[in-house]
Amino acid sequence: MALSIERVVTSGTFSLDGGTWDVDNNVWIIGNDTKAWVIDPAHDPAAVVAAVAGRKVKGILLTHGHDDHIRAAAETAKLLDAPLYLHPADRMLWDAVYPDRAPDVEIADGDVFTLGKAQLRALHTPGHSPGSVSFLLTGDPELGSPVLFTGDTLFAGGPGATGRSYSDFPTIIESIRTRLLTLPPGTVVNTGHGDSTSIGAEAPFLDEWIARGH
Repeated sequence: MALSIERVVTSGTFSLDGGTWDVDNNVWIIGNDTKAWVIDPAHDPAAVVAAVAGRKVKGILLTHGHDDHIRAAAETAKLLDAPLYLHPADRMLWDAVYPDRAPDVEIADGDVFTLGKAQLRALHTPGHSPGSVSFLLTGDPELGSPVLFTGDTLFAGGPGATGRSYSDFPTIIESIRTRLLTLPPGTVVNTGHGDSTSIGAEAPFLDEWIARGH
């Protein structure tokens, strides 16, 4: 059963601190022929269900609690009959969208989610939000290089935004420096928005990001 990584791009809005912005989100599906994990099923449950294509979803992993990443998560989870996982430090963001429904499972740093030989390890990477989590995929010989799913913590070109409530620039820099840039340079970085990159492509610019302050 070959391992696959699929990206579904969905469109919608992100709202926080009284503002609303149009956004395109990356939804990631890590699967084999029969089972899958889904990361951040944003905006369009039907598109995510179609991409899953009948496979059993072991769980829905949320990188953080901003509404563009979670607003469609409950409906998607219901359609796929899958539990929702979120780090508890983002519960205030979750509760703003779902005041009457808790996530099903709390994510802790170091948690491992398996799929055949593959392992997704949770790395707590706060800064963009207090409960932001990245997921490192290793263990399957077909991968070649490790694959990192960073949500909105690290993008092609720098850190995620830290100018809104519950975010902090020094914290995201510390997360990126100590948890992500220590990974092998060939590690593929699949982001919450926009193009993928690699640890080797981003690491040389850390001091530049610090100097510019974002």
